[in-house]
Amino acid sequence: MKKYAYIGCLGFIAVITTEFGVIGILPQIAEHYQIGVDKAGWLLSAFALIIALTGPFMTLLMSGFDRSKVMLAAISIFLFTALVSSLSPPFWLLMLVRVLPAFLQPVYIATALSVAVSGADEKQANKLMGIVFIGVALAMVTTVPFATWLASVWIWESSFIIQSAVSMIALAVIYFLLPPMPVKKKKSYKSQLKILTQPTFLISTAMNFFMITAWFSTYSYFADYLNKVKGMDGPMISYMLFLFGIIGVFSNWIAGKMLSWNVSKTTALFLSGTVIMPFLLYFSGDSLLANIISIAIWGFLYSPSFQNASTYMISSVPGSLEFANSLATSFGNLGVTLGTTLGGWMIVTKGAAYNPWIGFVFGMLAFLMIIGRSILEKRTEKKKTIIPCQ
Repeated sequence: MKKYAYIGCLGFIAVITTEFGVIGILPQIAEHYQIGVDKAGWLLSAFALIIALTGPFMTLLMSGFDRSKVMLAAISIFLFTALVSSLSPPFWLLMLVRVLPAFLQPVYIATALSVAVSGADEKQANKLMGIVFIGVALAMVTTVPFATWLASVWIWESSFIIQSAVSMIALAVIYFLLPPMPVKKKKSYKSQLKILTQPTFLISTAMNFFMITAWFSTYSYFADYLNKVKGMDGPMISYMLFLFGIIGVFSNWIAGKMLSWNVSKTTALFLSGTVIMPFLLYFSGDSLLANIISIAIWGFLYSPSFQNASTYMISSVPGSLEFANSLATSFGNLGVTLGTTLGGWMIVTKGAAYNPWIGFVFGMLAFLMIIGRSILEKRTEKKKTIIPCQ
């Protein structure tokens, strides 16, 4: 039902604004707390690490609860953490409240997707999932760049004020417009865990991990990269985030339609950005026009990454949407953690200009996983079509 997909999308905007809203203000946070930008980057990577370690277990644990109540509980915690963060607490407390909503983030995403596609056929389901995932791009085009811009002209805490406002709106919409949705038949843990024995699902999981690691080795330090390598100031960086997001909304819409056509080819097409972007960013040099074009291409190819990763993994086990998606979220965020950690290490040891090349290496590994899954599927299909000798 489209109404539920749009409600899930709004909540996703709140989720993404909270998780990635710090990207544009990491340099300011580092300056305020007198720490390195690599240490400030743990506000993003620790969030992602908690999701990676607890996501599937939390999703299994909450799978029997009323879906609307689960979504309300998740967004409530996002609102709480944003409010506390806006008070500029000591860094240890900021880190602590930052990771609290991470425990329910994959639960929210899996539940919102499940609610959106309930009763839909496979092709319609991909489109409805695409509507929910557009929340990622909408956050990148509205709340994230606006929060970054506001922080650049006012105070960095204003980014968390924006996060609070978005979470409050999402909470109200879910409360008033989403009816009670109790789970009629809960799947057994054993039946859900069975997908972990399927080779195509495992190789799809590895693809997800490598792809997200590739993108986030540079994207996590978007503001720092554009400042140190491209010489852009705070307001210009916020404009670039806005451009990135505008392109991303269109890109997610395109990806949603393309996934209904062919999941593997669509994923491979957008994954190609991890290999192309290091060259584009290098050769764009100091030219503002060339950099604007490069960032637009970057936004187009990066933005559907979570949508593509989730759909790619779910397509290998179509009967286990919620648990498969929680694993997609979990391993995707493990990729965010590794990408952010490697990116921070590269900035400290070599310089931000080298970060995109980390993406190149992991992007190639992700392509190998796509090829590997294709080979496995062809072998399986071939075995099915062999007629036994009489």
